[in-house]
Amino acid sequence: MTSPTPAPAGAFSLCVYCGSRHGSRPAYTAAAQALGHAIGERGWQLVYGGGKVGLMGEVADAALAAGGRVVGVIPESLQRREVGHPGLHELHVVPTMHRRKQLMAERADAFVALPGGIGTLEELYEVWTWHQLGYHAKPVGLLNIDGYFDPLLQFMQGTVREGFLSAEQHAVLQVGTDVHALLSALADRAATDGAARPDLSRT
Repeated sequence: MTSPTPAPAGAFSLCVYCGSRHGSRPAYTAAAQALGHAIGERGWQLVYGGGKVGLMGEVADAALAAGGRVVGVIPESLQRREVGHPGLHELHVVPTMHRRKQLMAERADAFVALPGGIGTLEELYEVWTWHQLGYHAKPVGLLNIDGYFDPLLQFMQGTVREGFLSAEQHAVLQVGTDVHALLSALADRAATDGAARPDLSRT
């Protein structure tokens, strides 16, 4: 682990889930860079999966360049493959994926997902499920770039219609296409709903 430096007092901490690849559209990379820059510009802290590749690396580099503090959490198996980012304020190397996700969640005030593959979707659904089960009360967001998540959002609307998800839990997921508007919405909701912080060690 890199030597930690303390976060600014009261700094908002945003956990970002996104792809370890860039994807096929330049808009995905641009959105990751814009998100990282906005985090740094706001004086927030980024918490993410610790990688230096793909959209993950773009978010981290942009946040660092904009003066943001960045915390990465990476499992030992990926660190051995030399994909960990060497320039972070904190890089935690943990033994399992479960511990990685738990630590990221514990360090966050809110969560947001960008385009990514099955790993990104799994992380998004896990923190959304933890919210439903009462393990946390932190806001969960989705940055929908170029309609990437449109099919997923249509499917989730179907789960409500078919009686498998309540309208209230569906509304927990805050969806946006503009970086700044979505971050402001997450911060506003965290200021109210996020005041209750159940113990994530129970997950």
